[in-house]
Amino acid sequence: MPIRLRKFIGAVLLLVLVIVWALVAMALAQAPLIRDNPIASVTYYVIAGLGWVLPAMPLVWWMSKTDDRRRRTEDG
Repeated sequence: MPIRLRKFIGAVLLLVLVIVWALVAMALAQAPLIRDNPIASVTYYVIAGLGWVLPAMPLVWWMSKTDDRRRRTEDG
């Protein structure tokens, strides 16, 4: 797969991931345990704010891979 197509697909998937993650995080933040407790609220928002990075890392790695056929022809 050409790298430009891989990056386009990855960018669209990253955008979808961030939107879905934000909507789910906002819905979960309305739970009484999180909403009524300031310590739980801060902890939740830190984890939810940084948590999207873990599923995004493999996607970014996949996007940045070079084409296997090109690598084989350049190596000899």
